[in-house]
Amino acid sequence: MARVVIIGGGPAGLMAGEAAASAGVHVEVYDAMPSVGRKFLLAGKGGLNLTHSEPIEPFLSRYGQQRAFIEPAIRSFPPSALRDWARELGVETFIGTSGRIFPTDLKAAPLLRAWLRRLRQSGVQFHIRHRWCGWDKERRLQFTTPQGLVHAHADAVVLALGGGSWPHLGSDAAWIQILAEHKVLIAPLKPANCGFDVRWSEHFRTRFAGQPVKTVEVTAKTVDGIVIRQRGEFVVTENGVEGGVIYTISSHVRDAIAAEGTASLWLDLTPDRSLQQLTKDLSRPRGKRTLATHLTRCAGVAGVKAGLLREVVSKDVLADSARLASAIKSIPLTLTAPRPLAEAISTAGGVSFEALDNRLMLRARSGVFCAGEMLDWEAPTGGYLLTGCMATGHLAGTAAAAWAQEQLVQPT
Repeated sequence: MARVVIIGGGPAGLMAGEAAASAGVHVEVYDAMPSVGRKFLLAGKGGLNLTHSEPIEPFLSRYGQQRAFIEPAIRSFPPSALRDWARELGVETFIGTSGRIFPTDLKAAPLLRAWLRRLRQSGVQFHIRHRWCGWDKERRLQFTTPQGLVHAHADAVVLALGGGSWPHLGSDAAWIQILAEHKVLIAPLKPANCGFDVRWSEHFRTRFAGQPVKTVEVTAKTVDGIVIRQRGEFVVTENGVEGGVIYTISSHVRDAIAAEGTASLWLDLTPDRSLQQLTKDLSRPRGKRTLATHLTRCAGVAGVKAGLLREVVSKDVLADSARLASAIKSIPLTLTAPRPLAEAISTAGGVSFEALDNRLMLRARSGVFCAGEMLDWEAPTGGYLLTGCMATGHLAGTAAAAWAQEQLVQPT
């Protein structure tokens, strides 16, 4: 029987293993960590966002410049297929108010347990604490283990080793040096869906770090000068900002910082109230009320939002209702740097699609396929990341099984 080895036990690797096993080959999964699916479990800690319910065209547009490369994988295993897959594992899903799709119990652990049980029943074998360290001179795979160096033979290999975010869960990007030595084209890894540094005052940092800023509209510009607007929430951190709406624009902000040194955002603290109405509300007589009380009663700006206003706006603006209204509708923030790669939810960069054929097989290393976050693509949170990983894993696993079976029937 043809033998396919999967290296990496995250969502992409496990899906590759399932696809390959379903095609009738023997599958073995190797992972450096003590257990598989660790990032999958952590991603589901606040509710596992499997995919998104929007139509396929806007869904595919979320993959930006790399859409053309990742589209075949997603069309072959679209969000509807992912929901069917979960249902077959006994896990029903529902569409949330944001259009995101979750398991009915929101949890990742029951889904992972059912998945691993089915994989084992189909004959998939798992080898944990096996860290891949390349190939030997006989083209055997090499792994370091607590017991020493071990080797493995495979008719085809799927690499699903992740990017460089959350390295404590296994995605430490050590594979870059190995593949670079084999002349594989790799785009530098960059943080995606990440937070950014802001030079807060000590007073603001001490008082408001960790607090959520709810219901704002954020305006930013791309490096091409295109204005983008997103509504949502974010969190003030000791170093700057992160979460929700920041993640949705993070690729544009990151690229702007790389090109210009800093990037600017403008926050509308009252997105449901027009400038005209806000100016009228703030022009009401203040009497003996403090400015804080006046802002709360007339503009609904209090707490961390009021703190942001005072952090950025001068006292003379605060004293003028018209200028104050304009400031509330467009508070400028200067972002100085993305947070480190290890803190990011995901990564951009990785194995270039130019280094792969349409089956996701390396041109420089026949029989070796790549999947998941180690490929050079990125997408916002909202189910797009997990769908991309699962879809590329499914494509790579299917292709690896076909390749492995072809090798057995090649004339000697």
